[in-house]
Amino acid sequence: MRIKLYTWCLILVLILTGCSLDESSSTATKNDIPESVQEQVDPPDESSAETEIESLEDTEPEYERTEVPLVRVIDGDTIKVIINNKEENIRFLLVDTPETNHPRMDGPQPFGPEAKEFMEEFMEGGKIEIELDVSERDHYGRILAYVYVNGVSAQEEILKRGLARVAYIFPPNTRYVDTYQAIQEKAQAEGIGIWSVENYAQEDGFYPEYVEDPDLKAPTEENPVTDNCTVKGNISSSGEKIYHVETGAYYDRTIPEECFNTEQEAQKAGYRKSMR
Repeated sequence: MRIKLYTWCLILVLILTGCSLDESSSTATKNDIPESVQEQVDPPDESSAETEIESLEDTEPEYERTEVPLVRVIDGDTIKVIINNKEENIRFLLVDTPETNHPRMDGPQPFGPEAKEFMEEFMEGGKIEIELDVSERDHYGRILAYVYVNGVSAQEEILKRGLARVAYIFPPNTRYVDTYQAIQEKAQAEGIGIWSVENYAQEDGFYPEYVEDPDLKAPTEENPVTDNCTVKGNISSSGEKIYHVETGAYYDRTIPEECFNTEQEAQKAGYRKSMR
């Protein structure tokens, strides 16, 4: 009888001991899992979602743009829009296209109608947005802006087609001048649009005489009237005053409207130095 009692007691002790070992083993197993493994099974935190949002924000324009309703295209580099319930003229920054209806001209300049027609087609039915630089208006009261149609730069597109030249580079409004000049150089190399006629598009404007007479060459011989003209002042068709020095690219071909002895004299007279 005692043997049976001892046997049952021993069995009970073994059972209780086994349960205790199972619980401690289970706890140890959970605690022994490496932190790296636990991190893998943990639900993702909000940092990954924030990273995704940041990557989407990177695709947004760097500078603020304002959507404006288009009234009409005036020419290749000027449009009329509505801002604050008022019609405003927008002059494209850093580019210049041949004129189509300038009051001081008898008619449109070569490639002017083509530039206007392209801009009309490019803007038709599109979402028009403008982006300002530092100076908001020119001396004519027009708003100066970079123009976009459905997110695509109007300046870049017209330069790509050789229907505009990079011009009116007046700091501080020079945000995209390097990009525009690179596009212009490609159009010049391809000889398209205004670049298809030698000497037609120059730094100070457009010269239709080179289109009307393809055999006409830019003057290179010394002009006795301007032999003593150290600094040549020239006024472009748009009224911009530019002076050229003897080391400049356009000095020899420029017939001056004013002559100056020094650059300081030209600057005091309201002229700016040629960029080339």
